[in-house]
Amino acid sequence: MLFTAFIFGLISSFHCIGMCGPIAMMLPVDRNNQAKKVSQIITYHLGRLFAYSTIGFIFGMLGKGFLLAGMQQKMSIFIGIVMILIILIPEKVVANYNFSKPIFKVISKIKTTLGSQFKNKSYKSLFTIGLLNGFLPCGMVYVALFGAIAMQSPTLGVLYMVLFGIGTVPMMSSIVYLNSFLTISIRNKIQKAIPYVAVFIGIVFILRGLGLGIPYISPSNMSLFVQQQPNCH
Repeated sequence: MLFTAFIFGLISSFHCIGMCGPIAMMLPVDRNNQAKKVSQIITYHLGRLFAYSTIGFIFGMLGKGFLLAGMQQKMSIFIGIVMILIILIPEKVVANYNFSKPIFKVISKIKTTLGSQFKNKSYKSLFTIGLLNGFLPCGMVYVALFGAIAMQSPTLGVLYMVLFGIGTVPMMSSIVYLNSFLTISIRNKIQKAIPYVAVFIGIVFILRGLGLGIPYISPSNMSLFVQQQPNCH
């Protein structure tokens, strides 16, 4: 199941170009020293990965609660359905419900702090930009978080979100160098592939929960992360 995190991160990074691309293009990196520029971009990504790993741990803990409650199969099916619905429901419908309103002040504070960091070219500022960027609301991150819940383990939740973040690194890095080559036509074509990938991952989670006896995809025994029958001799 962990492979879905990297694949989804890789594909959804084209969505990130529209949402977080401006942040990547505005990074206060050294434009003259290429070696330093690379290290600065890496520092920015480390900040994002740290943010993703933090929320992955939290949601992995939530998933562990469902595991202890014996709800792992039902939860996997539910998460798969939610992933698909998030993609299929038109954005204008979702926009009618401001789910982030309760934490609007927190998000506003993050954006304000984020803006102030662009004035400084230090590695600390670049890491902070990545960190705050990782905590900003994003539909693709929300979908990935459902995958972290399905991992039903804090450690695997962290790993799932880190792999998702790593999947976004190539495109989010290349935009700093190749922005002029990423035409609107190319972006639109790749954007169209994102829903199909997300639905595919949702189907994988549903199959996993159904326990159809398909090796690796839908094993009949759902003890994927823990041994349900301990060896006591």
